[in-house]
Amino acid sequence: MTTVLIDYDSGNLHSAEKAFQRMAAEGGHGAVLVTADPDQVARATRIVLPGDGAFPACRRGLAAIDGLEAAIIEAVEQRAVPFLGICVGMQMLASWGREYEDVAGFGWIQGEVTRITPADPMLKVPHMGWNDLVIDAPHPVLAGISSGDHAYFVHSYAMRLDDAADLLAHVDYGGQVTAIVGRANVVGTQFHPEKSQRAGLRLIANFLDWRP
Repeated sequence: MTTVLIDYDSGNLHSAEKAFQRMAAEGGHGAVLVTADPDQVARATRIVLPGDGAFPACRRGLAAIDGLEAAIIEAVEQRAVPFLGICVGMQMLASWGREYEDVAGFGWIQGEVTRITPADPMLKVPHMGWNDLVIDAPHPVLAGISSGDHAYFVHSYAMRLDDAADLLAHVDYGGQVTAIVGRANVVGTQFHPEKSQRAGLRLIANFLDWRP
């Protein structure tokens, strides 16, 4: 079993790599590899797509690496490889990103990514720091995680879903903000599980155990 973290020059992967390595070792889940090699992605049994920065830049960063996006799509759509998107990696699951310009996402979770607009003008954007999860639907990646558990967020844009059935968890930040989504063999977290202490490590362990 090999879990691949996609490296496309979108943020520092060191903390994510360490967190996934730790939980893979504890659970006996094989190797964790950070790579941009499409051949490695094609052989992966788990795929993780992190992302920091703006949606258009991340989307183009993926497309700039020859064969990488095609390898991800084939793995997810044809072989049903379990896939986890983190932060902008989750946002790219959507149909569209509306950050600065309209850019198509993978379309695996129907919806669009738009700027957070808290109802309370005292709440700053970006939404940065700890917030309490509210679990909306059961899912294997949420085993042992409950409403009220803390997660660490850094973002100015969030996913608006077309289908409420895809919403696994949200947080309140002057209104509902999507925190975790899931459909078929795809899940995504707006927060950074590698920085979210107990709840984040538990989600990573659950993802490595998950058999969609």
